[in-house]
Amino acid sequence: MAGRNQTVISEFLLLGLPIESEQQNLFYALFLATYLTTALGNLLIIILIRLDSHLHTPMYLFLSNLSFSDLCFSSVTMPKFLQNMQSQDPSISYAGCLTQMYFFLFFGDLESFLLVAMAYDRYVAICFPLRYSTIMSPKLCLSLVVLSWVLTMFHALIHTLLMARLCFCADSVIPHFFCDMSALLKLSCSDTRVNELVIFITGGLILVIPFLLIILSYARIVSSIFKVPSVRGIHKAFSTCGSHLSVVSLFYGTIIGLYLCPSSSNSPVKEIAMAVMYTVVTPMLNPFIYSLRNRDMKGALGRVFFKKNILVCLWW
Repeated sequence: MAGRNQTVISEFLLLGLPIESEQQNLFYALFLATYLTTALGNLLIIILIRLDSHLHTPMYLFLSNLSFSDLCFSSVTMPKFLQNMQSQDPSISYAGCLTQMYFFLFFGDLESFLLVAMAYDRYVAICFPLRYSTIMSPKLCLSLVVLSWVLTMFHALIHTLLMARLCFCADSVIPHFFCDMSALLKLSCSDTRVNELVIFITGGLILVIPFLLIILSYARIVSSIFKVPSVRGIHKAFSTCGSHLSVVSLFYGTIIGLYLCPSSSNSPVKEIAMAVMYTVVTPMLNPFIYSLRNRDMKGALGRVFFKKNILVCLWW
């Protein structure tokens, strides 16, 4: 065993998705279209928020960071995955694998914190509308964003450094389409108890606590909504939070379904399918949720393109 512990792994092999060879091109086109939609949709949201002064509010500051996080989160895994689907050598270097794991954790955790900040923003907007601009000051909003980035950076760094200290056996095949932390731990020949303990502790801090804070915020919002006497007021409040609730349900629903279930009940195919949901599908759906369900975004889209058309007409 001591001899196996000294095995030096220079690269890993990513098995990818369990797809039949005759369906490879079909799934490649599907995932390529999904990734391009994710990139263009999130870029559009970032550009609209940057160009339209009506969207220079706390909620859209958080949303622009969320869109950037979604874009990067998907870009961490999808380009390599698409490359491997068309390659006969689905390998990734040891350093590249750890780098992918770091940024995967970083942007995944960042989304969790940003969803909490957005939930708090909606809570203040609905429960304390007259004090909203005072409470959600530019200083507080910027502090929440910076804190989210700093905390997630350190969390991802801790797990990456702990993973880097492990030794790996001769078996370097990862039964996944990216360098998933749990898959890497299963390949290690070293004692992984410290890694598992840190995952358990920080998992509660990064996922469970933010999720509970979001639930608490919306419990207070619902309580406040039903104190509003008018049906119109109730409808307006629910429509304000609808898009955010959709994103929270997609993000936390898939992650909780995957990581909070007993490992014995999770087959490899189920784990990969759930991973595809929150790494590929959720970042793609977020732009549609925030654009199709949000009057401000649709209004900004119209104003930006209308202004562009006027400039084009004046130019000609």
